[in-house]
Amino acid sequence: MLLLLQIADLLLGVLRWIIIIQAILSWLVAFNVINTYNDFVRQVLFALDKITAPIYRPIRKVMPDFGALDLSPLVALLLIII
Repeated sequence: MLLLLQIADLLLGVLRWIIIIQAILSWLVAFNVINTYNDFVRQVLFALDKITAPIYRPIRKVMPDFGALDLSPLVALLLIII
């Protein structure tokens, strides 16, 4: 039983870092620090989006629209921490 809890904690920790990295990369793309024409950058962003989209989708349905500000990564992190 303890092993299952440790595995779940490890997976949630990895997911937490993926959400943080994806949020930082989205800011860097928005401020034109990272060029999305680079194939490697595009593949990393695509992979991170595929991982985080199923997590963000239900949150985005419930949360009101704040325009260009997306708070779903923050809500997802809070739900993971709790």
